[in-house]
Amino acid sequence: MIRALTLALLAVLATAPAAHASPVSMTDGFYVDPDSNPAVWVRDHVGDGRQPAIKANISTKPIARWFGAWSGDIKTAVSSYVGRTGTKLPVLVAYNIPGRDACGGHSGGGAGTPQAYRTWISSFASAIGSRPAVVVIEPDSLADFNCMDSGKIAERTAMIKYATEQFKAKAPNTWAYLDAGNAQWVPAATMAGRLDSAGVRNVRGFSINVSNYHTTSASTAYGDAVSGALPGYAKPYVIDTSRNGNGHNGEWCNPGTRKLGTPARTGGGAEMLLWVKVPGDSDGRCGKAPNVDAGQFDPQLAFDLVHGY
Repeated sequence: MIRALTLALLAVLATAPAAHASPVSMTDGFYVDPDSNPAVWVRDHVGDGRQPAIKANISTKPIARWFGAWSGDIKTAVSSYVGRTGTKLPVLVAYNIPGRDACGGHSGGGAGTPQAYRTWISSFASAIGSRPAVVVIEPDSLADFNCMDSGKIAERTAMIKYATEQFKAKAPNTWAYLDAGNAQWVPAATMAGRLDSAGVRNVRGFSINVSNYHTTSASTAYGDAVSGALPGYAKPYVIDTSRNGNGHNGEWCNPGTRKLGTPARTGGGAEMLLWVKVPGDSDGRCGKAPNVDAGQFDPQLAFDLVHGY
């Protein structure tokens, strides 16, 4: 009986999440995804004149991998991705909230119901388990409120809070960040209240400027203001620098004359600077890519970001 109980206890311990640790200290640099959209394009277009610039400046850099309905079984997809990163630190984006991009409209979709989302995000966190990772949770979801009524806002906030609880319980060595929009979208104090309601206490912090163009200095000022407005506590933040090299020109959807920003690194005014948006992936059928759907790679967009065209 004692031996059976001991074996049962060992089995439980073997599957339990490990104690909290820094994913940065557990790894030796950020993971470069060999199957990112730009990396696949580079492999398939050796003779294209734009290929060397895209390879040198984009496809060989650490870029986040986005997960949504297109990923298939989410537990398999996330576990497989994290499992092949070796000693490097993967950056993942959870992007499947119901009513996604409800007000912008270019990246619509998401899980069909709140319960479907809860199942999905719980599986996402379980798939990472005790392995080290960085996760950005639902870009724009807490900023994109202007076309939603109070009931929809409460429903979304509850889903995101549930997500924070899942990562806290099931992925202890993941640094998860709730998205906080960008420097010119929602006032800092308002965003701090939304983050608090959505459970930012449960996770590492928040993300800024995902898929946007605001400078690192402007994003840092905003991040400091948001953190300072949290009720009785502060949180670190990360900044998406994938396309902010020339700053923001007032347009958000495939604008011209933008440029790549600082590649992924720790520090830099924030806890981390990350390439969350994949440079060259379209924002939607708009701006410089009127015929390219959101999330699809366009080599001309990528090439122009290298040179600031």
